[in-house]
Amino acid sequence: MTSAEPRTLVETKRIRLFDRTRPLDFVHGGRLEEVTVAYETYGVLNKARDNAVYICHALTGDAHAALWHEGDARPGWWDVMIGPGKAIDTNRWFVISSNLLGGCRGTTGPSDLDPATGEPYGLDFPLLDMHDFVTVHRTLMRALGVDHLHAAVGGSLGGMQVLDWSLTHPGDMDQAVVVASSSRLTAQNIAFSAVGREAIMRDENFHDGRFVVEGTSPDVGLAVARMMAHITYTSEEGFEEKFARRPQHDDRRPGFGVDFAVESYLDHQGAVFVNRFDALSYLYLTRVMDYFDPFADPTAMDAVAGTGLKYLVMSFDSDWRFGTAHSRRIVRQLQSRGLPVSFREIRAPWGHDSFLLPIGPYLDTVRAFLEQPTRPRPSIHRHRLGRHR
Repeated sequence: MTSAEPRTLVETKRIRLFDRTRPLDFVHGGRLEEVTVAYETYGVLNKARDNAVYICHALTGDAHAALWHEGDARPGWWDVMIGPGKAIDTNRWFVISSNLLGGCRGTTGPSDLDPATGEPYGLDFPLLDMHDFVTVHRTLMRALGVDHLHAAVGGSLGGMQVLDWSLTHPGDMDQAVVVASSSRLTAQNIAFSAVGREAIMRDENFHDGRFVVEGTSPDVGLAVARMMAHITYTSEEGFEEKFARRPQHDDRRPGFGVDFAVESYLDHQGAVFVNRFDALSYLYLTRVMDYFDPFADPTAMDAVAGTGLKYLVMSFDSDWRFGTAHSRRIVRQLQSRGLPVSFREIRAPWGHDSFLLPIGPYLDTVRAFLEQPTRPRPSIHRHRLGRHR
């Protein structure tokens, strides 16, 4: 976009979805009587109310998926995908994007105030499950007047939400798009997240999760967690292309400072991250990913089998966090029940973060999949809203 091109401005909205008369009960126990959700919409819901596309975001994303906020230097995090004339064309689709339950960008999370105590929830916030995310998504969807989705779309953790949603409530959608995601983390994946959480919890300013009350913040631990995670989001080829072994300063002398350009980059990523993300949200959201394993349940696909719901599963060949093997596992599981699945691995040198980048074959594949005609689906599957599976 050039400076002369108009910028479509949007605002993040907030809505109260649960209250004392209809509380949110969590899968692993616990209840919230007040839940606020931040969301954005793009495009127009048509008269038939059948053109809605729900966007599920990744670990550190938020409701601002596309277009511009007033005064921002850059558009929403998936603006390469969503907008007029783009792969998810807002001239055609009514797009809903919301911030996750447990997040820190407008949706109720562990650093928000507990109405019962007047203090932040901290580690008393209920442990989260992927089903809890889906419950809140479905409630928002209905609150916006949408009974059925054309598609749910997500990358990374967002893809996990889409997969869970499609398996537990297949009548909610015609299509599911799962990008650079996983149905079960490997031990290495869990290890990366474990180190990140330990960095946060061992920070002297963590105070057993009560850092807000104490007037502190575990910024060092959160920055280190982000720095390490960011390494896993980029491929070796990507790092070499961008930084190689270039020094940060011409007069470099050996020592323990920021001597290399890649060190400066990671330091910057950590510093920026602590200004926009909450340490407790990082703990809670990464833990959900660790426990996600839908196909461990032998009945996991019973609800979706025979519905005609179509899947698009995509991976990137340089992604070593949730590589192609993760996507192929999803494909095999779905195909074992005869479900219609399209799969494509995309060549891209930038690792896991490729799903956020303007890669032509990737965006074209998503566009073509969404524009496929959908078949009428049995009304029996368009069941009423449920709280859990």
